[in-house]
Amino acid sequence: MAAQPKLGGVSLPDRRSASKPDSNILSRITSSPIVSRGKQAASDAAFVSKKLLRSTGKAAWIAGTTFLILVVPLIIEMDREQQFTELELQQASLLGAPPAAPARS
Repeated sequence: MAAQPKLGGVSLPDRRSASKPDSNILSRITSSPIVSRGKQAASDAAFVSKKLLRSTGKAAWIAGTTFLILVVPLIIEMDREQQFTELELQQASLLGAPPAAPARS
Protein backbone atom coordinates (compact mmCIF):
# COMPACT_ATOMS: atom_id res chain seq x y z
CA MET A 1 0.00 0.00 0.00
CA ALA A 2 1.49 3.33 -1.02
CA ALA A 3 1.75 6.08 1.55
CA GLN A 4 -0.53 8.95 0.74
CA PRO A 5 0.31 12.51 1.73
CA LYS A 6 -1.81 14.05 4.48
CA LEU A 7 -4.34 16.59 3.43
CA GLY A 8 -3.42 20.14 4.35
CA GLY A 9 0.17 19.19 5.15
CA VAL A 10 3.27 21.02 4.06
CA SER A 11 5.51 19.30 1.59
CA LEU A 12 9.22 19.87 1.95
CA PRO A 13 11.45 20.34 -1.09
CA ASP A 14 13.62 17.44 -2.13
CA ARG A 15 17.13 17.38 -0.66
CA ARG A 16 19.87 18.39 -3.03
CA SER A 17 22.50 15.87 -3.80
CA ALA A 18 26.02 16.25 -2.40
CA SER A 19 27.41 16.76 -5.87
CA LYS A 20 25.72 20.15 -6.23
CA PRO A 21 27.98 23.18 -5.72
CA ASP A 22 25.73 24.79 -3.06
CA SER A 23 26.34 22.06 -0.50
CA ASN A 24 30.08 22.03 -1.23
CA ILE A 25 30.31 25.76 -0.50
CA LEU A 26 28.47 25.31 2.76
CA SER A 27 30.68 22.42 3.84
CA ARG A 28 33.81 24.36 2.90
CA ILE A 29 32.67 27.39 4.89
CA THR A 30 31.78 25.41 8.01
CA SER A 31 35.07 23.51 7.94
CA SER A 32 37.24 26.58 7.29
CA PRO A 33 39.90 27.53 9.87
CA ILE A 34 38.32 30.97 10.37
CA VAL A 35 35.01 29.43 11.42
CA SER A 36 36.70 26.94 13.73
CA ARG A 37 38.74 29.76 15.34
CA GLY A 38 35.54 31.77 15.77
CA LYS A 39 33.83 28.81 17.41
CA GLN A 40 36.79 28.33 19.74
CA ALA A 41 36.83 32.05 20.63
CA ALA A 42 33.09 31.97 21.36
CA SER A 43 33.54 28.87 23.50
CA ASP A 44 36.39 30.48 25.44
CA ALA A 45 34.39 33.68 25.95
CA ALA A 46 31.42 31.69 27.25
CA PHE A 47 33.67 29.77 29.65
CA VAL A 48 35.28 32.95 31.01
CA SER A 49 31.88 34.65 31.33
CA LYS A 50 30.49 31.66 33.24
CA LYS A 51 33.46 31.66 35.64
CA LEU A 52 33.19 35.44 36.11
CA LEU A 53 29.47 35.26 36.85
CA ARG A 54 30.00 32.42 39.31
CA SER A 55 32.75 34.27 41.20
CA THR A 56 30.75 37.51 41.15
CA GLY A 57 27.78 35.64 42.59
CA LYS A 58 29.94 34.21 45.37
CA ALA A 59 31.34 37.67 46.16
CA ALA A 60 27.83 39.15 46.22
CA TRP A 61 26.67 36.39 48.59
CA ILE A 62 29.60 37.02 50.95
CA ALA A 63 29.06 40.79 50.90
CA GLY A 64 25.32 40.43 51.45
CA THR A 65 25.56 38.05 54.37
CA THR A 66 28.34 40.10 55.98
CA PHE A 67 26.16 43.20 55.67
CA LEU A 68 23.20 41.42 57.27
CA ILE A 69 25.24 39.99 60.13
CA LEU A 70 27.43 42.99 60.98
CA VAL A 71 25.94 46.23 59.64
CA VAL A 72 22.18 45.81 60.12
CA PRO A 73 22.39 45.21 63.90
CA LEU A 74 24.71 48.23 64.17
CA ILE A 75 22.19 50.43 62.34
CA ILE A 76 19.36 49.17 64.57
CA GLU A 77 21.37 49.87 67.72
CA MET A 78 22.32 53.37 66.57
CA ASP A 79 18.67 54.15 65.81
CA ARG A 80 17.61 52.82 69.21
CA GLU A 81 20.21 54.99 70.96
CA GLN A 82 19.10 58.06 69.01
CA GLN A 83 15.48 57.47 70.01
CA PHE A 84 16.54 57.06 73.64
CA THR A 85 18.49 60.35 73.53
CA GLU A 86 15.51 62.16 71.98
CA LEU A 87 13.24 60.73 74.67
CA GLU A 88 15.58 61.95 77.43
CA LEU A 89 15.66 65.45 75.89
CA GLN A 90 11.86 65.47 75.64
CA GLN A 91 11.45 64.39 79.28
CA ALA A 92 13.98 66.98 80.42
CA SER A 93 12.13 69.74 78.57
CA LEU A 94 8.82 68.65 80.12
CA LEU A 95 10.31 68.76 83.61
CA GLY A 96 11.62 72.30 83.04
CA ALA A 97 15.31 71.51 83.08
CA PRO A 98 17.49 73.53 80.73
CA PRO A 99 18.20 71.61 77.52
CA ALA A 100 21.62 70.02 77.58
CA ALA A 101 23.79 69.68 74.54
CA PRO A 102 23.83 66.09 73.27
CA ALA A 103 26.94 64.20 74.32
CA ARG A 104 29.29 63.46 71.47
CA SER A 105 31.42 60.39 71.58
